[in-house]
Formats: sequence, structure tokens, C-alpha cells
Amino acid sequence: MRFWVIGLMMLIGVGVGVCEGKSGGVLRPNVVVFLTDDQGTLDVGCYGSKDLYTPHMDRLAKEGVRFTAAYAHMVCCPARAMLLTGRYPQRSGVNSWTQGNLKAKRGVNMKLSEVTLAEALKGAGYATGLYGKWHLGAAATHGPTKQGFDEFFGHRGGFIDNYNHHFLHGSGYHDLYRGVKEKFRRGEYFPDLMTAGAVDFIERHKKGPFFLYVAFNLPHYPEQGDKRFDERYKDMKMPRRSYAKVVSTVDGLMGRVLKKLDEVGVAKDTIVIFMSDNGHSEERYAIRVDGHTSGMKKGEKYGANGGGGNTGRWRGRKGTFYEGGIRVPAILRYPRRFKGGLVRGQVVTAMDWMPTVLELCGVKAKGVKFDGKSLVEVIEKDGDGPHGVLHWQWQKKWMVREGDWKLTGSGSGKRVELLNLSGEKPEGKNWAKEKGGLVKRLRGLHEAWVKEVGS
Repeated sequence: MRFWVIGLMMLIGVGVGVCEGKSGGVLRPNVVVFLTDDQGTLDVGCYGSKDLYTPHMDRLAKEGVRFTAAYAHMVCCPARAMLLTGRYPQRSGVNSWTQGNLKAKRGVNMKLSEVTLAEALKGAGYATGLYGKWHLGAAATHGPTKQGFDEFFGHRGGFIDNYNHHFLHGSGYHDLYRGVKEKFRRGEYFPDLMTAGAVDFIERHKKGPFFLYVAFNLPHYPEQGDKRFDERYKDMKMPRRSYAKVVSTVDGLMGRVLKKLDEVGVAKDTIVIFMSDNGHSEERYAIRVDGHTSGMKKGEKYGANGGGGNTGRWRGRKGTFYEGGIRVPAILRYPRRFKGGLVRGQVVTAMDWMPTVLELCGVKAKGVKFDGKSLVEVIEKDGDGPHGVLHWQWQKKWMVREGDWKLTGSGSGKRVELLNLSGEKPEGKNWAKEKGGLVKRLRGLHEAWVKEVGS
């Protein structure tokens, strides 16, 4: 039986208050976070995409709480920083692409001073593991095992080909690691490798408590899905067909992890969170150089085939601040605490997961200023949402949202879009010229926020 940590522990200079191993007579829950990659706004069966086969995601919704106004970010890196720190990514230095290649010249890496969810839970006696994608800085001096994860297996950068395990942009580089040690498993399907690792982690730590972060690289391009879905989608038109296969593939992989929780008898006492990092991709890419490190030939395609995602009445895609770029599927299941089949329409964000998990686990991260809010009250009482004003920024592009209004711009430039989310065609009109007073007020909120977070 694991010894439970009691009292106060010091974690990177931040006091983490730790309660006894039992909270309310129940052992602390395990935590599993599924983060999918480029899964669009409505691309789950339970969100209305009935042309997709997603039984395991749908099961989580049936047994948990489905959020219909959940927001991540426009691209990968900042969404991951939000989830793991509970704070705006600008506070952790993540406002541009992070270093992808461990062997490359030092680039952007998330600040080690940030306290991650893994660090907070590890300080409370949890075993911690990350299987999949990191993408918050690949330097050996940084990364998962420097920020609270006991174990890491996966790629440190943005994406890899699932069989040769190389990053494909530019001249490419190999990116498969266990901790900071490079691993060579060419020809083996990476999503299977990482899922097998996640299942093994549960088996080894089934007596708990454990925190398992399963960060899939699907349905992100290159869209290399499980062939068992070929027949199911053979009559679907492209690019939806290719995209649907990888969505069903990642659903099946999630199912393997959920099955393991059932088999070892800990499903009822495990918090499971599922979210995507941003909207669907429409990017098209091909190898552009001879002698690519992966061995792929110049001209070989590996992009997202031009799209395939379903945003319904919402506009946009990955890389934009329109709803289709930042609004994503999000579900929480915790049978010991919450009944299933709940739906919540309050605005929530990826920053809310860390304070929510810490409250449910009885762990306090003292000295940490969260921008996210615990969702426990939203789930239990279905009252007002926790957020009045929310901000997003990526490099020079920014957005501020208040109620149904969104103001987007770039840097200090005068051209902005003032968008409204109500009606049959949300974000269909730029109201900036007609509502100058509102533009001025929202821009003022953004400028004040920039000063506060140090963007």
C-alpha cells in the first residue's frame, strides 16, 4: 500500500498543501487526461456528428458531463500550457512555437518555474506519467520529466509520422524519446506504442493514486488511421473520409485505456477528462527537400487533405480565433462524484482542468495564481459560468471575449473584428464600425491583460 503524503511539501519554491490520503472517507481519485490533437468542434457522435464512429467518447459523455462551450486554443502549444498549468500560456512563456528538436539550438521552452498539474499531484503522492505528445519545449533541460512526470514516452515536438517517427516539416528530424533518451522503433505504429505504454502504466500503478496524461497525436496529420475503419468509411467523400478514420482510430485507442481502468477495478474512482487542443486542420503539406531525414521522397504528401472537420454553424478552423478554431469537445467523467448524462453550456476553458482536478483530489497548490476556475460547482449546481472575460493570444494575434462579443486583432494595429456569437450565422458580420464604444472598451481590456500577464 502506498504511503500517503501528509502536511506541506516544497515544490519548485511553491508550497503545495497536501491533505491526508483519504478525502471524505474515499481514497484520492486517480486522474486520466485524454488530449486529442486537431479534433474539431463537433467531431464526436455525441456532439452531433452521426457520421462518425466514436463509441468510447460517446460512452464518456453518457457516463459523465459533456461541455458544449469548451475552449482550448488556436494551435497546439498554448493549449497544452493552459491544460497543465491552469494559467494563460503567456505567463509560462508560451506565446510562439516551442523548441521541437532536443538536439537543436535552444528555442522556446515552457518556464520551469511554472507548477504543472503533474508536479502538484506528484507532491501529493501520485505516480505520474505522460504517454504521447509534449510540445512545450524539447530541450533536455526542460520537458516532462523536469516538470513533474515520473515517466515520459513519446515525441517532444509538434508531430511525427507514425511509422518513421520523424518530424516532417523542413529537412525533418527523428523525435521519439523515453525521457531524454532517444528510442528507435521504426516501422511500429506510434499510437499503438504510446497506448500500450499507458495501459502498462495503469497496471503498474493500479493501487494508486496515479495521474496519467495520454496526449494523442491524432487526428493530427499525417492522417494515418487504423485500416480496420477502411470498410466503414469507404463510401464517405474526401477529405471527410480520411479525417473520420483517424477520429475513429483515436477513439479506439481511448477505449483500450478505458477498458484497462475497468479491468483493474478503478474506473469508478478515476477522474477521466477528454478534450481536444484546437479545431480541425485544413493544412496541406508535402516533403520539400531531397535527402529528407525520414527517407521520404520530395513531393510525398502528409497534410490534412484540406480539411474534413465539422463545425456546424460555427465558422473557422485550426489557426484562427473563430469558434471552429478554438471551441472543442470536452467531457469529464467521475462516477464516484458525478452522475452521468449531464450537459453543461457554460463557457469553460482548458485552464479550468487543473483547479478542478486539484479540488476533487483534495490538493492545494499554494502560491499559484490560477486563471482557470474549478468547475465542480458548475457541474453540481449548473449555475452561472465561472468566466466573465477571457483572453487568447498567439504571437501578435489576440482575442478578448465578453458575453457573446469577441474582439480580435493583431498587435496594436487599428484593424479589428468585432464578432457576435448569437443568431443563426454567428461571427458572420464585423460590427466594429457600428459599435466603436464596445471596441474601445474591449481593446482596453486586452491591453490591460497584456500588461498583467507579461505577453
